Amino acid sequence: MNKITLVFLIVCTQTIFGYTKITETEKLAATCKVWGFLKYYHPKIGSGQVNWDHQLLEKLPLIEKAQTKEEFSLILENWINDLGEIKMVAPIVIPKEVEFFDKNFDLSWFNSKLFSKKLSKKLKFIEANRFQSDQEFGHDFDSFKNLKNYFDLDYTSKNSRILMLFAYWNVIEYYFPYKYVMDQKWDLSLEQALPSVLDAKNETDFFIALKKLTAKLNDSHVETTAYRAGAAGKKPVYFPATGRIIEEKLVVTEIVGDSLAQADNIKVGDVITKIKGKTIKELIQENRDLISASNEAKLLDKVTLPILKSYDENVEVEFLKEGKYETKSMIWFNYHDSHRNEYKKGAIKKKEKFKLLDNNIGYVDMGVIKNRHIPDMIEALKSTQAIVFDMRNYPNETFELIANFLNPQQKKFCDYTIPYLNYPGRYKWKEGIKVGFENKDNYKGKVVVLLNEKSISQSEWTAMCFQAAGNTTIIGSQTAGTDGNVFDLEFKGFHTRYTGIGVYYTDKRETQRIGIVPDIEVKPTIKGIQEGRDEVLDRAIVFVKTGK
Repeated sequence: MNKITLVFLIVCTQTIFGYTKITETEKLAATCKVWGFLKYYHPKIGSGQVNWDHQLLEKLPLIEKAQTKEEFSLILENWINDLGEIKMVAPIVIPKEVEFFDKNFDLSWFNSKLFSKKLSKKLKFIEANRFQSDQEFGHDFDSFKNLKNYFDLDYTSKNSRILMLFAYWNVIEYYFPYKYVMDQKWDLSLEQALPSVLDAKNETDFFIALKKLTAKLNDSHVETTAYRAGAAGKKPVYFPATGRIIEEKLVVTEIVGDSLAQADNIKVGDVITKIKGKTIKELIQENRDLISASNEAKLLDKVTLPILKSYDENVEVEFLKEGKYETKSMIWFNYHDSHRNEYKKGAIKKKEKFKLLDNNIGYVDMGVIKNRHIPDMIEALKSTQAIVFDMRNYPNETFELIANFLNPQQKKFCDYTIPYLNYPGRYKWKEGIKVGFENKDNYKGKVVVLLNEKSISQSEWTAMCFQAAGNTTIIGSQTAGTDGNVFDLEFKGFHTRYTGIGVYYTDKRETQRIGIVPDIEVKPTIKGIQEGRDEVLDRAIVFVKTGK
């Protein structure tokens, strides 16, 4: 009873005198937001007059010692005061032509329960009198600004890890156009990442913590890789083929290391059910929080690589053949090195750029054809009843010449959202590209576009472009759901990337995470792969013949 009374008195004493305990995660999450806001908003910091990273490293020991929200808030207040007086420039006039897209924008955290009223007021004043950039947003926009600062970080230092986390989190907070369609709030992702970053014992632990955080973007453009040999210094080895996950099984779709596959009798259509004793379903789940994907279709596509990679050469693989399970003890190799010429030869098997199929149907492989081939393609296929553009790949920026051929007149097919640099975190609409011209000789046949989860970014954008022609049918399955350009970020020890601008249809419909929705949905089956059929192309031919 005495212990209960004592605890009660302590709580009451803290409440009466206004002192409230604060956790390390709460302190650091709030510091991250304030530091990032000031980095982009404070005139002195935004103009590059302050080594802001260095100041964070200096202040972290003070923040760590703060026991109450009052102590913590005072440290932040004094930090801002030490930066000097801010010149009042409010109200800042927004140009009339600027139309904001504000689904990402939220500075409501100014009113955090951890902040004093005085601190909240200071933050609002800085927002109103923020740094005004003379920089124009473009593809060379450096969202990290002085990126070189992050190549010398010592990941064995807790404070250096915190700096890296803060820098990355705030880039996404202010300069990721699709923050509003993540599965969970970016604030929560920060809170979840902090304990792992603080507890990281080495560079590998830190890399895994950051990789899990980047996966929270739900953006298929995101790839986070480390410049290191791998587990315990080993190089990875691979199954000699690639595959596709269907019905929670991994089906071999392409042989990559020919002689290695032949040695173990691996063929297209083989069905893998287990690797190292784990089912494909278990392996998917094991890798799920390390992969950033806009939707489940792209996640299943991306997860095949880690499933078919190992740091142990001896790997047991279970196959399902003719209704019976068979386990093979295989030796996997790094065929990129040990069979380099064979690998390259297999990877670049010659494909036809375009051809004429039966029933006067044209076919174009968008992953192979280039602009110099377009005039010949047009001449060969202009009189066909339909052209099938296969975009289950990555095109070579051929959209404009082909769109000019397809369209009878000029059309806009998309709009963009781009960062408004004079109000960080806010985005503005920008008119998209127009294609086509007044063209009476445009293509009069049916246009069919084949898409699947391999169709990402430029593939999706090009499909939108072709849709504008008005006589286009999309056949296939859900695309990667990642539209827009890419920002690449390089750090000491690892690299990551993310989508930099937003892409929408002209009626403002979203494509991120959704992808390009097929008019006719078709997915490959295990039986079809084993029989060597392209079921998506087959369905396109049926559509051309029957109109349905």
